[in-house]
Amino acid sequence: MSAQPGRGEILLRRVLAGAGAEPLWRPTDGPEAHDAEDAAGPLRHSVRMPPRPGRPVEWPGWVPQEVLEAFGRSGVQAPWSHQAEGATLAHTGQDVVVATGTASGKSLVYQLPVLARFAADPRATALYLSPTKALAADQLRALDALGLPDVRPAPLDGDTPIDARDWARRHGRWLFSNPDMLHRSLLPQHGRWTAFLRRLQFVVVDECHTYRGVFGSHVALLLRRLLRVCARYGSRPTLVLASATVAEPAAFASRLTGRDVVAVTDDGSPGAGRTVALWEPPLLPELTGENGAPVRRAAGAEASRMLADLVVEGARTLAFVRSRRGAEVTALGAQRLLAEVDPALAERVAAYRGGYLPEERRALEAALVRGELLGVATTNALELGVDIAGLDAVVVAGFPGTRASFWQQSGRAGRARDEALVVLVARDDPMDTYLVHHPEALLGAPVEGCVLDPLNPYVLGPQLVCAAAELPVTEHDVSEVFGGAAAADVLDELVADGVLRRRPTGWFWPSTRERPAASVDIRGSGLGQVAMVEAETGRMLGTVDGPSAPATAHPGAVYLHRGESYLVEELDLEAGVALVCPADPDWRTDARSTADVEVARVLAHRDLGDVRVSFGEVTVTSQVVAYQRRAPDGTVLETTPLDLPEQTLRTRGVWYDIDEGALIAAGVPPVRIPGALHAAEHAAIGLLPLFAICDRWDIGGMSTALHPQTGRPTVFVHDGHPGGAGFAERGHAVLAAWLTATRDAIGGCECRTGCPSCVQSPKCGNGNVPLDKAGAVIVLSVVLDTLSAPGPAETASLPLHTEQVSK
Repeated sequence: MSAQPGRGEILLRRVLAGAGAEPLWRPTDGPEAHDAEDAAGPLRHSVRMPPRPGRPVEWPGWVPQEVLEAFGRSGVQAPWSHQAEGATLAHTGQDVVVATGTASGKSLVYQLPVLARFAADPRATALYLSPTKALAADQLRALDALGLPDVRPAPLDGDTPIDARDWARRHGRWLFSNPDMLHRSLLPQHGRWTAFLRRLQFVVVDECHTYRGVFGSHVALLLRRLLRVCARYGSRPTLVLASATVAEPAAFASRLTGRDVVAVTDDGSPGAGRTVALWEPPLLPELTGENGAPVRRAAGAEASRMLADLVVEGARTLAFVRSRRGAEVTALGAQRLLAEVDPALAERVAAYRGGYLPEERRALEAALVRGELLGVATTNALELGVDIAGLDAVVVAGFPGTRASFWQQSGRAGRARDEALVVLVARDDPMDTYLVHHPEALLGAPVEGCVLDPLNPYVLGPQLVCAAAELPVTEHDVSEVFGGAAAADVLDELVADGVLRRRPTGWFWPSTRERPAASVDIRGSGLGQVAMVEAETGRMLGTVDGPSAPATAHPGAVYLHRGESYLVEELDLEAGVALVCPADPDWRTDARSTADVEVARVLAHRDLGDVRVSFGEVTVTSQVVAYQRRAPDGTVLETTPLDLPEQTLRTRGVWYDIDEGALIAAGVPPVRIPGALHAAEHAAIGLLPLFAICDRWDIGGMSTALHPQTGRPTVFVHDGHPGGAGFAERGHAVLAAWLTATRDAIGGCECRTGCPSCVQSPKCGNGNVPLDKAGAVIVLSVVLDTLSAPGPAETASLPLHTEQVSK
């Protein structure tokens, strides 16, 4: 680098100045990191990533001239090397996944072979699937801009009017849709789509790395259903998958699709230079949190200030915030700060999140693309959304759960100008704190692999019912499509329950009227969405996820929408409706809940004497029992009881139990054991996303000084989805590394007795009581010392203590 700082470093100096910190900058000639542990101010680490030159190649000889000319008019003069490689594989009929960086031009990999096939065969069709409507709409706009004749692209999603859906079915050649629409509309009515499916040549699965956990398992079976119906009509479409960088993309894509997929991973596109900064908000000495814990400035508040500073600097900026409410609050905070400087700038900042009505989303997307908005606070709805060019900065308020997601979000910056700025602002959270103090765990580590399990019976059962309603499920389907013996067992259960009927030719759905897809939620919640409706006018404001509704949309909860505050008056989970009224409270609400975990079946077990480690099926019973009104500084103003139904979850978990005598000998007397276990559980939940692609909200846990089934002090960590999502299983596989990072995070925290950066949890139903930080370190040391000692091999599928395991 030259003696002058790049654009990214200039913006970092502006952000530092806004925080009242010394501008740390040293000119470098390459990718140089700067640790700031001993420096005053919140910057913990920064690194400059220099730009990467691109590798253009010649257009493949099979691309028609009219397609070449169309791309030339749009400014694409030559493909990058990975684009030509992936497109040629797809053109020859090879299923392919392209796993390269953000803004590397992955769309060209599927556009070229599809458009070439369209030019050669005027009857050919194609299907594009994306996880978000915004992304599909953006890809559709890009295709329209090419101006090629007789492509006839058409949207097919929940926002598409009925007459437009009919046109798409009769005339559309390239449909832009999503898994939800494929599941609920196209496949259940495949007889109406016969012409389209018979001619289907390509299926594009964009941003396929988002299909993980329960949702990914549903989509894996959904793709198998699609390919099975296509085979019924005589087509075998080529699959083209696009992904951000993930570990083992070929293996993951093969698990997702059920086919052998070839990976293209050598990114030939140019990469913009970036300065990446890791930022830890300062402690607020005038405030104390729960149980006297120190309080840091909130990541959202820090992001608001950064967003305002960067907008004043003229930098186009996205601030990624973890929650819908957080996006609203961050945008409002930036607007208030900008209004003091220039009211016109305040109008150029907005929030964007899921739950907005379609017309609101479209208007915000258009304003962002046109540059009318300079700053946007968003959830991950824009991580995969519209193609935004020319961003100068990205602020990530809270680690987004995975390294892959972090790099996807950071890739939104640096597309058109010289170097850009990316700032990770740590939340008061064990994972975030660990990463800003151990930058090698983020900046120097490989991205995670995606976890999914199509054989999860809670996923497989509903999907097999949907498949049988589309076409009878044959023995061939069982063995070659849906998983063999596991599918056969689930089908037998469905027959025994009277859901399906067994005949010599296969398994049949008995009803000709009902469509089971309508009641199967592929997003994995099982409770669908709850509509937030203004009681006085009947206007629908937005939606919240069904599973989170008891905690976020309970009576008395504060609900934010487009910067406006509402109070929830009534929640009807069966009807999926919450009634709200306008309000402007000067407090927030936090739910309180109870939980119990029961072991249903032990699948793997290690008995090491003082410590036993197990993995298996568990039943979690939880109930939201109260909520607290809190002042802006966190002070509890009032606790109000709630009468909401219990929720039961059959899932998978990993747990360890410890001999009480070993804990006493190590320095944890009986009176401290509950707090020590509780603190260790919280911190472990916070650190599991470092080892599995998940969010702490995807997992839960429980600890107890005496569990009735293990008979000893026990800590559970479990998946938060029916049947499990693979996260606890991953934790079991890397238990020693996971618990070591957990112990390091607790021991390295500068607080005295425990805080949100180490052992306090924002989702604790018990108000973070009791917690024993020092005891947690001892508990984890006992477990880790026992794990490192020579011991017996693991026993799988062993129902130990069968008299204690629930049936």
